Amino acid sequence: MSPNILVTKLFVPLSRPNLVLRPRLVYRLDKGLHPSRKLTLVSAPAGYGKTTLVTEWLHDIQAQIAWLSLDVSDNDPARFLAYLIAALQQIDGRIGENTRTLLQSPQPLPPEVMLTTLCNEITDAPASFILVLDDYHVISSLPIHQQLDFLVEHRPPPMHLVIVTREDPPLPLSRLRARGQMVEIRQEDLRFLPEECEDFLRRVMGLDLLADDVASLERRTEGWIAGLQLAALSMQGRTDLPGFVKAFTGGSHYVLDYLIEEVFEQQSADEQDFLLRTSILDRLSGSLCDAVAGRTGSAVLLDRLDHANLFIVPLDQSRTWYRYHHLFAELLRQRLHSTGQFLKKSCIVLPASGFPTRGFSLKRSTMR
Repeated sequence: MSPNILVTKLFVPLSRPNLVLRPRLVYRLDKGLHPSRKLTLVSAPAGYGKTTLVTEWLHDIQAQIAWLSLDVSDNDPARFLAYLIAALQQIDGRIGENTRTLLQSPQPLPPEVMLTTLCNEITDAPASFILVLDDYHVISSLPIHQQLDFLVEHRPPPMHLVIVTREDPPLPLSRLRARGQMVEIRQEDLRFLPEECEDFLRRVMGLDLLADDVASLERRTEGWIAGLQLAALSMQGRTDLPGFVKAFTGGSHYVLDYLIEEVFEQQSADEQDFLLRTSILDRLSGSLCDAVAGRTGSAVLLDRLDHANLFIVPLDQSRTWYRYHHLFAELLRQRLHSTGQFLKKSCIVLPASGFPTRGFSLKRSTMR
């Protein structure tokens, strides 16, 4: 193996003790291994247990595994391909040898030539295997997306691809979905069910909580696993657990730190401004956000945030209306007030349904 390859990026993460068993999701992952399926996509925001789920699934199945944990430095196409070959060689050391030779050619070759060679080498693998690309959301390079598109479209029979990501990759997902060639596990699938919340809080985290308190935390976090864990950590050593549960919001310091570091600060300055200005709304639409944020193109931005799994929840099939995850909205509103700029929510006239009518008014205000 090349000395430039960091081998720890190729290790399947270790299994965690005392996990909540999730047979319904394991069943979905098993279905993805059918020969007709080209891709399993596990796509959800930070803290929904994506990698943990896939890791536990892999530890319990009889299959060879090629694993690659990605980081931002892998946005160089040649480096990405080199790491991909290194991961595949954990299955069979012969895979990628010819492709690596082409990579080292003094004259750059068309990507299709190298990828065709690699696909042919994978086809000769002695047994079926699973290739997992973890944290694919860090990849922003179009040539790499094109490489992956080629591999999916021309998937060698021995390989099943699993992508774990915080946002959907720019692949022809609609086509794969329509053809039944993809299994998807998303935020609504990964969120803890009430019984899973109870198992996690009581057995895993060791908290002596009343049934009403467990139900309250499940509602407050909407089954968000990291939110439940952060709440449980915040309760360690406290005596008034019901009082804490009642007061638990997106402003709790563990939740606040996590969402700021892992979600809010990862967005562009324009997106951060949009999130703050629209956080005063209980329901979001393109036209309403345009009016509140004083901009245009909000519908496009909402669609982008939806595809990026940015704690935004669609409210209708047409994806015209959305809302923010409750804890994320509370964080945004708290941060909005701390900046000294806000919009008076009371000036936005909404009907009883919570959806704006054609005519609504708003005024801008500055907090002194």
